[in-house]
Amino acid sequence: MSDKKLFENTFIQQIINGDLKKNRVDSVVTRFPPEPNGYLHIGHAKAICINFSTAANNSGICNLRLDDTNPAKEDDEYVQAIKEDVKWLGYDWEDREYFASNYFGELYNIATKLIKDNKAFICELSQEEMREYRGTLTETGKNSPFRDRPIEENLALFEKMKNGEFDEGTYVLRAKIDMEAANLNMRDPVMYRIINKAHHRTGDEWHIYPMYDFAHPLSDALEGVTHSLCSMEFEDHRVLYDWFVDNSGVKNTPHQTEFGRLNLTYTVMSKRKLLKLVEEKLVDGWDDPRMPTLSGMRRRGYTAKAVREFVDGVGVGKNVSNAELPLLEHYVRKDLNDISQRVMVALDPVKVVIDNFPEDKEYTFTVENNPERDEDGEREVKFTKELYIERSDFMEDAPKKYFRLSVGREVRFKKAFLLTCTSVEKDENGEITLIHCDYDPASEGGDAPDGRKVKGTIHWVSAKYGKEIEVKNYDNLFAVEKPEDVEEGKDFTSNMNNDSLVVKRAIAEPSVLTSEFTHFQFLRNGYYCKDKYSTSEKSIFNLTVGLREKKKLKV
Repeated sequence: MSDKKLFENTFIQQIINGDLKKNRVDSVVTRFPPEPNGYLHIGHAKAICINFSTAANNSGICNLRLDDTNPAKEDDEYVQAIKEDVKWLGYDWEDREYFASNYFGELYNIATKLIKDNKAFICELSQEEMREYRGTLTETGKNSPFRDRPIEENLALFEKMKNGEFDEGTYVLRAKIDMEAANLNMRDPVMYRIINKAHHRTGDEWHIYPMYDFAHPLSDALEGVTHSLCSMEFEDHRVLYDWFVDNSGVKNTPHQTEFGRLNLTYTVMSKRKLLKLVEEKLVDGWDDPRMPTLSGMRRRGYTAKAVREFVDGVGVGKNVSNAELPLLEHYVRKDLNDISQRVMVALDPVKVVIDNFPEDKEYTFTVENNPERDEDGEREVKFTKELYIERSDFMEDAPKKYFRLSVGREVRFKKAFLLTCTSVEKDENGEITLIHCDYDPASEGGDAPDGRKVKGTIHWVSAKYGKEIEVKNYDNLFAVEKPEDVEEGKDFTSNMNNDSLVVKRAIAEPSVLTSEFTHFQFLRNGYYCKDKYSTSEKSIFNLTVGLREKKKLKV
């Protein structure tokens, strides 16, 4: 992980400085508390970096806690994916791996205490009736007819709920706060509901589960968290969180501070919508390289360093950060330029035969792995009579300022020889199938002995030694910057980009299969990485990002 400190000078740090100066806290404890109901995306990366970096900047600690309060939507698959993503970003929670389910017993006792203190009651209203009773932003709510149920009756019903004696939806436990409060969150919110489903950690032990707004702040308090850093959507919940903690009997009171969320163009950041893409098989799973999930970005070849520096570069404030996708790609491209091995690959190959090249002759040339880093060393490539080049590097009737291969023109084959095209062969459809060339034996290394100037240089792959690979060229999943802006009657999927994946069969120099490098620059094409699902029989490489910023897509 980079030594660079992230999020050093932020309004959050100013608040922490004040807390330390006033001795409100003597150390800093933060946490990253995702719900294990989906895979993490680039928006979560901002929260991860802020929480872990803020703790590190203050010689504190950051916990990983999974807020697993809804067994109907959660799964251990998501737990493992979340842990892998946080580790990939470069953060270590050491032995501080917690779950809200760790506290189910304590949360139940706190709920019981609130009932005994006449601050919670069992309600039988349906969800629809509760919405009607709740009121609106301009109209106050009204009390549930069950609000004054006797304490002993509430306790008995709550016990029966816990024991699984009731169907889902028949009873809930609600806090008794104020149905006339201006903040709708304070209008007797639900604390517990019945869910008769097995939990991924506790099995069938519980039949009631705490609501997120009840479990989340109390889990922070029970863990000793000093600073609860979260996105702005929870700002209106802060007063409720404080109420639960203040009335729980737990001594520690976390200090909640909100920051603006991160949005990214050409994608959606809702777990519900990402789940829709997965369930309807509009993408190849949560780790599809077109997805904004961290697992998808990792599979596509994005680096953790690039993601960390991107979220730091976007900054932290109270407003939503609406970041442009090209900005993220800039950070990715910058890092890949430093760490990628340069290799020669023909993505759309056409064969070249050198007619005056001896049948049994081969040359071995040495090329640098990365011209920007001498320490990355060199490798050898074989030059033979038959080669492959990019089809786009040849034009039969080329204009004057075309500096690649054309009939009668001479170009440099990178690090090898100067070749001149003499003729071409075509199939019945007029497609070029073979390019005939002659080479200058005296130009070994790519320079003419008589000093003549040759402007064009193209890359090549030996037909004898080249390896066939599958290349997946990925583009934006959506064709518009704001996929959720749709016409009436349509949903965000109507804005999907039909050309977001193009699969090609390519010819690559053999080093791509044996290299110790994990990222490659396919010369003049883009940055690629080997797909996690590659096999010994089928090597797959994913386009991470192009060499230059691409133009905006057209709908």
